[in-house]
Amino acid sequence: MKIKQKNKGVLQAGFTLVEIMIVITLIGIVATLFVQNYTGKLEEGKRKSTKILMQQIRTALDDYYRNCNGYPTTAQGGLDALVKAPADGSCKDYDPNGYLKDRRVPKDAWDNDFIFLGDDGRTYVLKSLGADRKEGGEGNSKDISTDDPEF
Repeated sequence: MKIKQKNKGVLQAGFTLVEIMIVITLIGIVATLFVQNYTGKLEEGKRKSTKILMQQIRTALDDYYRNCNGYPTTAQGGLDALVKAPADGSCKDYDPNGYLKDRRVPKDAWDNDFIFLGDDGRTYVLKSLGADRKEGGEGNSKDISTDDPEF
């Protein structure tokens, strides 16, 4: 900061253009670091909440299995069988209230439907395609699947 003397005995203080540019640059660097860190934590949180939702769906699928002697198949509507009895009448002891809260299948944290693959009634795979909404991916875009050992 430079002090200039204007008229006799009166001092004026002010910042130079270089000092202002340095401060603006520093603020920009700090803001960039903050945004990058925040975005990374946000995506990590979405992955964790999606895994929690998948655990809740797995619990509902296990309840369905106990009542119906098997998991729903893709032909029976997959996850929709958790909120509405299969039309083929394959489950005689179906819970009239369904198996999911609010009688709706939740979506993943990126507002996409979960993918359910099950054809034999004994096994299934539940999957979310992650942030990129495509098969595969790396980091936060990596698919989340119940058949993944990291799940």
